[in-house]
Amino acid sequence: MTDAIIEAIDLIKHFPTGKSPLLHRPTALVRAVDGVSFTLGRGRTLGIVGESGCGKSTLGRLLGRLIEPTSGRVLLDGEDVMAATRRDLRRLRPRIQYVFQDPYSCLNPRHSVAESIATPMRIHRLYDRSTEQEKVRELMERVGLNPEHINRFPHEFSGGQRQRIGVARALALSPEVIVADEPVSALDVSVQAQILNLLEDLQASLGLSYVFIAHDLGVVRHIADDVAVMYLGKVVETGTAADVYERASHPYTRALLSAIPVANPRTGKGRQRTVLTGDVPSPINPPSGCRFRTRCPRAEDRCAVEEPALVDRGQGHPVACHFPEDGSLLGGDPVVARPIR
Repeated sequence: MTDAIIEAIDLIKHFPTGKSPLLHRPTALVRAVDGVSFTLGRGRTLGIVGESGCGKSTLGRLLGRLIEPTSGRVLLDGEDVMAATRRDLRRLRPRIQYVFQDPYSCLNPRHSVAESIATPMRIHRLYDRSTEQEKVRELMERVGLNPEHINRFPHEFSGGQRQRIGVARALALSPEVIVADEPVSALDVSVQAQILNLLEDLQASLGLSYVFIAHDLGVVRHIADDVAVMYLGKVVETGTAADVYERASHPYTRALLSAIPVANPRTGKGRQRTVLTGDVPSPINPPSGCRFRTRCPRAEDRCAVEEPALVDRGQGHPVACHFPEDGSLLGGDPVVARPIR
């Protein structure tokens, strides 16, 4: 077993919405993350996937305590991030860094590349001004940027180059964990492959651990060692990449997998397609019992009254479903747990 670098224990985040004019308290709660637990192994990549609005980005922000949880714990090498004091957080946060979805909006348009990358180092007083520029050039070269462009501004770079700047800024504090929140969804397909290759090369050379958040299971397939599938604030299936992609058992996971385009038309010809009906329920008032039951083709009366636990029901990996599929292959390309170069 790989040592755990991060362990999330029953994380919950509810956002209050609206206020009662008489009682001065929230009238409802948005249950963005509702009891999520997982373990990230040292040097491994955990892919968190699901539809928009399922809570995966909120979960990523909870790990570094960018937002305060309603309850739950996050252990970083055994130390509880949620119980840390302000001084302890200053010491812990450099170990968890972020790469965000939009590489343009996360960079200050008035700051040069040198300013954007050097700012974290100045805040934590890692280098003096004499060595700062040298470190910035080194980081730019590491992520595939020309160090001579150190004084350029974000608008002078392409989308892929701006995302490389974001990666360089995340590396500035020598982190152990990087939370990548949809880091390639705003990029062209060819550029996506380049960024995925860069992330994997950095992981191999620096020993990084990744939490890779995405809605595209096809992208996660090429980089993740482990996968957690989220639906409406909860994890419904988790396991290694081979478990989830080759032996998916939850109806929701199988529906997501069946939506991935298949490159080989011969392979995709006999492929089973699962089409979900209805809309995702509101996280303010989720369904009773199993949250997926309103869209599930296998739902029965038991699903409305009893919430399924996330346990192994004989599939070889945990599944939150009373009536899981047999885990047979859907058809299509086999799992490939590395990017295509």
